[in-house]
Amino acid sequence: MENKFAIVCDVTCDLNAELRAEYDIEYVPGTITFPDGTEEKSFLDWSECKTIPNCTSEAFYALLKKDPDAIKSSPANIEEFAEVFEKHVVAGEPVLAISISSALSGTYAFMCAAQKLVLEKHPDAKIAVIDSKRYAGGMGLLCIHASMLRKEGKPFEEVAEYIEENKIRFHQTGWLDDLFFVAKKGRMTNAKAFFGNLIGIKPIGELDHNGLTTVIGKVKGEKSAYKVCLDYMEAVGENLQDQIILIAQSNRPKQAAAYKQMIQERFSPKAIYICDVFPPTGINVGPGLMVAFYMGKPISKDLAEEKAMLAKLMQK
Repeated sequence: MENKFAIVCDVTCDLNAELRAEYDIEYVPGTITFPDGTEEKSFLDWSECKTIPNCTSEAFYALLKKDPDAIKSSPANIEEFAEVFEKHVVAGEPVLAISISSALSGTYAFMCAAQKLVLEKHPDAKIAVIDSKRYAGGMGLLCIHASMLRKEGKPFEEVAEYIEENKIRFHQTGWLDDLFFVAKKGRMTNAKAFFGNLIGIKPIGELDHNGLTTVIGKVKGEKSAYKVCLDYMEAVGENLQDQIILIAQSNRPKQAAAYKQMIQERFSPKAIYICDVFPPTGINVGPGLMVAFYMGKPISKDLAEEKAMLAKLMQK
């Protein structure tokens, strides 16, 4: 029988309405500020955007690409997290709160401060706050795993402990192909960005222990990149046929659909979901992200093992 406790995450989880409903996951929105100064609550469904008429992923990323620094995002504040936590505590529900990596945002600290506020008023409350050390679909997948364990009837404490101990087993495999956007954000020279796009280089990224994406190899051409990514998934993944896999894409729907089909044909996982990268994450990632998140072997602290493995696969 399912043990009832709330799973609460921040808005960078990139789980759409269907997934949040299916797995009973709640998110706390922050704020988005658009180029004209308009502010609104951040969202995980394009239809909720009030500033861009008939907003779509394509429309948002077109606006973002014009000026990568013109759209700002901020997380929910301490009081907003505390309000959500307390709502569940008053209802008699423990709260499992999962945040984006603390290496990328101050959200984890805000959640911890909110936990302290609520415990001061409700000393017997059960609130666990976990720094996911992941972002976007990687954090969203952690929430989904917590939800599946909850449905199996696992106790709150056991689920929290499992997520904390296993978060470094959640991998990312794919690439970011819009190097011009990265250059505009000051992370690469324009010359390098131009060169990378011109010759079709696909930098393959993996998550480290802090939740930061590190390029562990560079593949030339989309066809070769898909093959290397699938081989890498097979090498580091565990029981992929039994897994739920999330594919995150920022304005790359065709590539994500092709990737999904390839993963399905090769591994036949339990389920594969394609998730848009929404503004709170997208303003930092930009257009061109196309990666799969899944569970596998523990990631080495310096990614040395993963880099060596990818290098070997690239030689095939």
